Amino acid sequence: MLEIEGLCSGYGESLVLRSVSLTVEPGQVVCLMGRNGVGKTTLMKSIMGLLRSKNGVIRYNGADITRLPPDKRAKAGIGYVPQGREIFGQLTVEENLRLGFESIGSGPIPKRIPEDVLDMFPILRDFLKRRGGDLSGGQQQQLAIARALVSRPTLLLLDEPMEGIQPSIVQLIEEVIASIKAARKTSVLLVEQSLEFATAIADHYYVLDKGTVVASGSASELSADEVKMHLTV
Repeated sequence: MLEIEGLCSGYGESLVLRSVSLTVEPGQVVCLMGRNGVGKTTLMKSIMGLLRSKNGVIRYNGADITRLPPDKRAKAGIGYVPQGREIFGQLTVEENLRLGFESIGSGPIPKRIPEDVLDMFPILRDFLKRRGGDLSGGQQQQLAIARALVSRPTLLLLDEPMEGIQPSIVQLIEEVIASIKAARKTSVLLVEQSLEFATAIADHYYVLDKGTVVASGSASELSADEVKMHLTV
């Protein structure tokens, strides 16, 4: 589904990622971990095309997308929920969700928000006419994930979706990710710091430190001591 080889990326002349390689197989949930500032968000932005790669190759479904612009990557089936949500506060919940239809690569644009997406986040059904900026942080995170899902992506990038939100919403998002995994139609690359969640939901994990992959493997074989060594400041 996603194959990255020797990726180097950063901001201006500053190199953040240094020869990063990783793979996400079809239907897998892969967890990306590491301290703040080690390149996790840079990697997500590079996969989405928001940052231009300085070196290396990004392949999606076997095709080289390294130089493809972000909109083409979205229409190819990559959904992205950035850190900080980035919903449109002046638009209603329904209008935010309908923006997700812009990422549909081909075929007719649906007239209604898919019921199965609203079933994942029931509060959004009640708030369709409410402005996105009037929602709580947890509700905005639900909206951001739902907006990415309405386009039916085959790869979903989630950058710390549980950060800074209340435990009840964390549990809901965990259940949504579990249901996506169970359906095996969408692969997920997830930035997450919780070892407990990573071992519970992920198939595979990678740990970044100073812009390079320093540990990886099956989540079932995840060594807490090894990962904590790279997560502790």
